[in-house]
Amino acid sequence: MELVENHLCFGGEQRRYRHHSQVLGCTMHFSVFLPPDAGRDTPVLYWLSGLTCTDENFVQKAGAQRIAAELGLALVAPDTSPRGMGVADDEGYDLGQGAGFYVNATQAPWASHYHMEDYVVRELPELVVGLGLGEQRGIFGHSMGGHGALVLALRYPELYQSVSAFSPIAHPSDCPWGQKALGAYLGEEPEAWRNHDASLLLAGRTAPWPIRVDIGLADNFLAEQLKPETLERAALQSGSALELSRHAGYDHSYFFVASFMEEQLRFHARHLGR
Repeated sequence: MELVENHLCFGGEQRRYRHHSQVLGCTMHFSVFLPPDAGRDTPVLYWLSGLTCTDENFVQKAGAQRIAAELGLALVAPDTSPRGMGVADDEGYDLGQGAGFYVNATQAPWASHYHMEDYVVRELPELVVGLGLGEQRGIFGHSMGGHGALVLALRYPELYQSVSAFSPIAHPSDCPWGQKALGAYLGEEPEAWRNHDASLLLAGRTAPWPIRVDIGLADNFLAEQLKPETLERAALQSGSALELSRHAGYDHSYFFVASFMEEQLRFHARHLGR
């Protein structure tokens, strides 16, 4: 890893690293906030961003560092896809670079680089270990990243002790964003999408931890793309604990994310022993 930025922030450090990813076959960046006195007892909370974002959107807009410093939480924010020359892309904002959907692609041309599931679950944590942080791990995210956080936590429940999401794409098998991305990355057969759909995963298994989800009722994508009611029904079906909070007047932006970031961080802190 090469440290490319380092800023003091609320008594901790906001860092940005560059490295060559073996999993993705390209150069990647990720951001890390280290709280004051970070060490082997410091839990790590992974943030997954949404469509068109990089690792820097969360760092600059979410307002998470002050509360993370108070709670003693490290924050890790990866990019949303592989990047660079030779990496497949699409003219649309909702596919290709900036839109990896946190899956391992099986279809050409995406399968050459788009292995974001393995990157987030396996390669990135191996790099973070080198920072001398604790083994406890939580995950959360926004929109496409909310989809990623829920799906990866449900697919790998042994790796995470807490999970939450802002405005997640809750049922990608049944919305335009999800159908386009999953169809391109995994193939046109919907059966291949099931293990990457939070509502379908949650309906078939009881989550081992409570899940928190925050959505804005003025979100323009709520009805067509996000479909949080499907996640609610899935939790009821499986007997899982889902805390789904609806906030009148809030939209899909980082203004919404920043407004409820403290509540989500305190939720994670409780389940991560802080």
